[in-house]
Formats: sequence, C-alpha cells, structure tokens
Amino acid sequence: MDNQKSSKLLSVVILTHNEEPNLAVCLSSLEGLSAEIFVVDSGSVDRTAEIARGFGARVVEHPFVNYAAQLNWALDNLPIRTPWVMRLDADERLTPELAAELQSALPEAPADVSAFMMKRRVYFWGRWIRHGGYYPTWLLRVWRHRQARCEERWMDEHMIVLAGQTLRLGNDFIDENRKGLGFWTGKHNRYADREVADLTASGLLSSAPGLPDQMGRRRWFKQNFYGRLPLFWRAFFYWFFRYFILLGFLDGKPGLVFHFLQGFWYRFLVDAKLYESGLPRNATGGAGVHMAENGWDHAEAGRREVGSADN
Repeated sequence: MDNQKSSKLLSVVILTHNEEPNLAVCLSSLEGLSAEIFVVDSGSVDRTAEIARGFGARVVEHPFVNYAAQLNWALDNLPIRTPWVMRLDADERLTPELAAELQSALPEAPADVSAFMMKRRVYFWGRWIRHGGYYPTWLLRVWRHRQARCEERWMDEHMIVLAGQTLRLGNDFIDENRKGLGFWTGKHNRYADREVADLTASGLLSSAPGLPDQMGRRRWFKQNFYGRLPLFWRAFFYWFFRYFILLGFLDGKPGLVFHFLQGFWYRFLVDAKLYESGLPRNATGGAGVHMAENGWDHAEAGRREVGSADN
C-alpha cells in the first residue's frame, strides 16, 4: 500500500453495483476537483468498472454486506493519501458551484474543522423536489481522513465525526437516479427490508452520539414521535403533513408521485413488513416471518442494491 502523501486535496469514495446509467454523470461532475477517485465495486456485470477506469478512477472489488460495512471497509483499506475524504453515491453529482467551493474551502479550513455538511437536492422525473420538507437536506459528506466513521446500521446510516467542528458548505449536490421507476420501487422494497431489520434488532436504533443538527433532529422525531404512532395510520399522517402542510403539492406531477411513493407507500410498506414480522409462521402462508426466513439474504440484497439510504 502506498503511504506517500498525495498532492491532491480530496479522495472521493463511490460504492457501486451495476451503475452504468449513472456513473459517467457522477464522475464528470468531479473533473474540476483536485481529487483521487476510488470506486469500490461489488460484482457489477455491466460497464461500471470500464466507465470508472475511463475517468481515471481506481477500481477495487469487495463483497457487499451493507452500505455502512462497505464504506467503513473502504475507509480502512483503500490507499487514501489525501487530507480530506468525500462519500458520494453513483447517482449523485456535484454542482459546478459546489466543486469550486470545495476547491477553495478545503485548503483554507481551520485545523479544528474536521468535516463539512452539504445540501442534497433531489430530482425525480427531471423535477427538483423542493417542497414537502425535502429540501434542504443536510448530509455530512466531507471529512478529514480518519476523523469520521459510518454508523453500523442496515438503513438510514450517517457519518459520525470523531472529533472537531463541522461546518456547512453553501452549494448543493444533486441526487438523480436514471434507472427508472421500476428500479426505484424495487430499491425501496429492499430499503423496507433493511429498515425492518434495524427495527427488529435489539438496541440498533439508538441515536449515535455526534449526529449533527438536522440529521439528529430527524432521527429523534422518527424514534420518539413517528415511531410511537399506530402502524399504518402514521404513514398516512406523515404523507398528509408532508404533501399538504409542507407544500409538497407545489412539486407538480413528479412531486405527486414522489411524495406519495416515498412519503406514504414506502412508510406503509415498512409497517406492513414490520407487522408481518410479528405474525405466526402459518399466518404468512409459509413464507416465513423474519428477514432470513422470508428469503431476504443480506449478502444477496447487497449485490442487488448498493445505494446509500441516508435521508
């Protein structure tokens, strides 16, 4: 392993599995940065590795269990030689303004600053989802090397800073998946399995110390308010609050579909799977009641879905 320091400021870590439709756009957005790019792939059978190498990225293969385990493995084992590290998904991209801001902010960061948060801007069917409480979503995506770790969770994992201050960057990164609605619904079906795995695991959902501002507040609300509402009804209440009170209807037809599927259908599906997990075996038609019993194998799920679920 090469331990020499790099002349570059930043290493970008991207986890992939069959990301041919998304990866080129993601990597193109990094071209203005002084960055080393690592693509950690888990058995892609499309052109993911070829595209990554075409942009000068270093491709490393590693079996996938879940996002947190894969990212922490990457942080521990990649030959990162830069002072800063960034986590980015293959269906995300930097705006030119954010890339320029990173170029100026990182070398000038005070010594006591260990991390930066960035604003996520989600696009669905080509429409920026600006309402329904979905923007801005602040996520910790840039940190000093060895100064942050990913929470060990199956779902809704975030980076935890080990020491130092965390600042906010002023510009956005964009989340826009190009794989279509069928992929999106399949992905969220698997996300629901992951969330139920967390909810049914003893002690796994306690908030990690150091979870900053908006992320910490959302986690607290989910655990201490939403989590105590009755199953199924809470999905409807959440969708109603998000679509009408938080003005999600202003996002047009794409917003109608997005807020319904992500704010109601997905949350209802989690409750249905959670309810099913408590049923006797014979009440589920022999399908089984726990994640391993109903055919949801963690490693297989990892091979099918690598995307981050932080929200």
